[in-house]
Amino acid sequence: MQPQDRFESPSPLVNLRGVSKTYAGGAAPFPALSDVDLEIRAGEFVAIAGQSGSGKSTLLNLIAGLDRPSRGEVMVDGHAVHSLSERALSRWRGNHVGIVFQFFQLMPTLTAAENVMLPMDFCGRWRASERRPRALELLQRLGVADQADKFPATLSGGQQQRVAVARALANGPRLLLADEPTGNLDSRSADALLDLLASLVRDGLTIAMVTHEPTAMARASRVVHLADGRLADTRDTRHAA
Repeated sequence: MQPQDRFESPSPLVNLRGVSKTYAGGAAPFPALSDVDLEIRAGEFVAIAGQSGSGKSTLLNLIAGLDRPSRGEVMVDGHAVHSLSERALSRWRGNHVGIVFQFFQLMPTLTAAENVMLPMDFCGRWRASERRPRALELLQRLGVADQADKFPATLSGGQQQRVAVARALANGPRLLLADEPTGNLDSRSADALLDLLASLVRDGLTIAMVTHEPTAMARASRVVHLADGRLADTRDTRHAA
């Protein structure tokens, strides 16, 4: 199957219907998202863009099950994420979704390899004897195998983010969610990371990435714009010059 054919999948991997999120606090409730409908199909690389406060990170957190909608449905790979119990949600997320954060969020007392092994330990998806070899394989694929036994504080920002991506891939998820993954990197490291993400999509992974950077949006196959918590427009970039 050619990469472009994956966009023709009959059912979306991610399906949001009428999703709203309102936060209490301050003088009045704050509507972070309002009536958002969004589909992401298997094999897409979707950039979620918008100004600060537009609801980008809230949308990503709802897809990841890190937050719950005030109203609406969040379906991911056939799972009703909005209605799972906290225990089931944690188990589902560990096995089905990889998450990459802007500030890496690596455990400082663990080596790079141990950070990658952590999701495997948590979910028990791999035998204990298989976890370190798998971690080393992922680090090798991401170009940081030589950093496997070093602690995060000794790594550059680009190296830390690559370790974070390896950790997100540890349990073989179909969906990778990235929240401003290049926001804490220099331009060269950011370009290298975006090349890496694009290669993962070519290999069959689905990625939704929050970003405000035009260079990052240009790498995506589709750009979804949010404004004031609402879906403003969506643009397919696959055939752009």
